[in-house]
Amino acid sequence: MAHSGSPAGQAGHSGHSAAQTGEVDDSRRKFLLRATVGVGVVGAAFTATPFIRSWLPSERARALGGPTEVDVSTIEAGQMITTVWRRQPIFVVHRTPAMLALLGNHNDRLKDAVSDDSDQPDYCKNAIRSRREDILVLRGICTHLGCLPKPHFDAGDPVLGADWPGGWLCPCHGSRFDLAGRVFDGSPASVNLVIPSYAYASSIRLVIGEDSVAPEGAAPAGAAAAAPAGPA
Repeated sequence: MAHSGSPAGQAGHSGHSAAQTGEVDDSRRKFLLRATVGVGVVGAAFTATPFIRSWLPSERARALGGPTEVDVSTIEAGQMITTVWRRQPIFVVHRTPAMLALLGNHNDRLKDAVSDDSDQPDYCKNAIRSRREDILVLRGICTHLGCLPKPHFDAGDPVLGADWPGGWLCPCHGSRFDLAGRVFDGSPASVNLVIPSYAYASSIRLVIGEDSVAPEGAAPAGAAAAAPAGPA
């Protein structure tokens, strides 16, 4: 029998140790490989995160994003709703014939009666400052210092006097606006309330933020009718 001190024993022991070393080295290589791949995947994930986030709309993009739609059939005559477009309050008023009849009676008391110095689309630069008589669309921010004007639609409102035709009063510094958003003399605000771009997709569907929209049921732009098949 070979003893451990003998050459044969030493050779056997060395062979066994070499085999163990090989197994350890192989295990270590596998471990390092897995670790390296794992770190690479994690690193790739962190590297890809900004790219993935770039697919998503940013907060600024959402804030400056698409139009807002309103069903004007839900607004009762003489009433106003407030919606939001680009994080701004938008007033939408359903004006009555009585409200409209008062608009031409106080032009001499207004700072900018014909809206020459005020901000509105060209299609709203008229006596009623709107595309259609009954619906008024305004940005609900006072043109003085940005407060929120409060509606006082009743003519002769006791807070505003017997000659008040109806409109808005800014609670911050007292600016007054009529039912076309035009500013009265004596108000701190110097120009009329701003009118945003808007259009109608139908008789009841108001789209705020677009100057024109395709009518409901219209074919998409660029779509062509299918040509009839010719003879074979």
